[in-house]
Amino acid sequence: MKINDVEEPIIAVRRSQYPTDEKPEFLLLGRSNVGKSSFTNSIMERKNLARISSKPGKTQTINFYKVNNDFYLVDVPGYGYTSSGKQDQKKFGMMIEEYLSERENLNQVFMLIDFRHKPTEDDLLMYNFLKFHGVKVTLIATKVDKVGSSQREKYRKQIIDNIDLAIGDDLVLFSSKTKLGKKEIQSIIAKEVYGEDTI
Repeated sequence: MKINDVEEPIIAVRRSQYPTDEKPEFLLLGRSNVGKSSFTNSIMERKNLARISSKPGKTQTINFYKVNNDFYLVDVPGYGYTSSGKQDQKKFGMMIEEYLSERENLNQVFMLIDFRHKPTEDDLLMYNFLKFHGVKVTLIATKVDKVGSSQREKYRKQIIDNIDLAIGDDLVLFSSKTKLGKKEIQSIIAKEVYGEDTI
């Protein structure tokens, strides 16, 4: 799968603003500061497609990036940022629930967690929330390069022991710095969109 074109995002805060061309969509979710922007830039092979902010929780809209005119990568606000007020958290919950409950062309969710830490309560709640809505989830463990190779199986087990992955859901180790997991993620997208097993 070669990334030929990525359009400027369609920005939405309500259902009436979503794209209407019914192309496959891949939702990108994760705690604030988990590395969503770096992940997006790496997977889409762009340097500054998603801007990396020094202020966690900056994204407040649903951003639909159309890729190759064939599918959308959908970026939403990060969850769990401690400085977010209750009103912001409620708004986030309503925005995500509306999207999940109404979006028939949602193919699957890429849910990012920090490889270095035990999954948080927010991570567990979000995963269970996604499964309640019946969507397929690929769990992406980011920042793997910050853990020595001899310790990685220990950290991987920590994730598996704490998040009870449903049958059909996978865990992918990822690093935007070393590109670990990049081709695996692109292959998942290519298989779903183009029916290709490899990229």
